Amino acid sequence: MHEKDTPSMSPETNKALVRRFYEEIDKGNLAVLDELVAADYLDHNPPPFPGLPPGREGLKHAFKIFWDATPGYHRIEDQIAEGDKVVTRLTSFGKHEGDLPGAPKTGNDLKMTSITIHRIAGGQLVEKWAEKDVLGFLQQIGVMSPPGHPGP
Repeated sequence: MHEKDTPSMSPETNKALVRRFYEEIDKGNLAVLDELVAADYLDHNPPPFPGLPPGREGLKHAFKIFWDATPGYHRIEDQIAEGDKVVTRLTSFGKHEGDLPGAPKTGNDLKMTSITIHRIAGGQLVEKWAEKDVLGFLQQIGVMSPPGHPGP
């Protein structure tokens, strides 16, 4: 059991917390993650960047890498909440304006869909699972070619 496990907040309060999380990320406000995300946050699908620290600090580093290289925003399409979990279907938009590890900038517009589940305890995000269109993202940043096209 997580150290911050407490009686759950209402589904609407939990959804508002996740919406605020994405709104603040879209502003580049990584400092607010100290308030919104537990220090021992567990991401079951972390980005494949070597050397990231665990927990909230790793999340901050990953968001900074993406913010610097692919500035953009998230559009929440749907949210469903029950108990201590919030499921969010979203679309991320950006522009590949800077280098990512293994992917020099292309200038391409980016669009990626995902379905993310956050678990909330003690008024903070404590755990995350996500299914993202990683293949489409890799194609957009020039790391992989679409089927039937020559290599990158």
